[in-house]
Amino acid sequence: MRILFVGDVVGQNGTRFLGEKLPGLRRLWSPDLVIVNGENSAEGNGILPESARRIFDAGAGVITLGNHALRRREIYSFLEREETILRPANFHPEAPGRGWCVYDKPGLPPVTVINLCGMAYMDCAWENPFTALDRILEEIPKGPVFVDFHAEATSEKFCLAWDFDGRVSAVIGTHTHVQTADERILPGGTAFLTDAGMCGAFDSSLGVRPEQAIRRFRTKLPARFDNDPGAVRLSGVLVEIDERTFQAVGIERINIE
Repeated sequence: MRILFVGDVVGQNGTRFLGEKLPGLRRLWSPDLVIVNGENSAEGNGILPESARRIFDAGAGVITLGNHALRRREIYSFLEREETILRPANFHPEAPGRGWCVYDKPGLPPVTVINLCGMAYMDCAWENPFTALDRILEEIPKGPVFVDFHAEATSEKFCLAWDFDGRVSAVIGTHTHVQTADERILPGGTAFLTDAGMCGAFDSSLGVRPEQAIRRFRTKLPARFDNDPGAVRLSGVLVEIDERTFQAVGIERINIE
């Protein structure tokens, strides 16, 4: 089976581009499941019901989030209502929504999608992601397991993948908006990529207008960040999983302009 994963969608520009390109990518690769990280899909950051619906309408089966998941209060009731939009599972238990879901497609084993947030240089995780994943794996049905690990530190992402090698099918990192070139299948059969990248303006500072980010670096003064309206690149990864062993047998980075 194939899982197509798209990195952080940034603003209206990235959401529009996803809507234009994802239907064609689905026809080209025929993925059994499309997962999209939508935590920056609202203008500014966070996610709103409108941007979530646009991502689902584009063809996503599951939306994952990250440290900005709860930035917009308008999304809270949507998180409670929709089972296939996930905030990190290691947020405080009082956080709205859920951190994992089981995606069922006739003829295929159920796929568990888990969203986690890192602890290093992040201030949103309440539970250690390693112990959270231990706990979740005891609760879920047998089948492929795909983890979106939304974290800052490359070492934390690699260590989580290495620690759970053979216990999950894939650990794909998000959050930095910059795609890394270290895709691999670990010895136990877990596909790993430090960061999938983003679906946002490529000639930008992580999706933000460069001049605004530069001013912030030069002056250390507060600055309003606006999403860059320039040409978008869609980055992500295509993972192939053996339906019998639930181990990854292929991983390929994708970049679409």
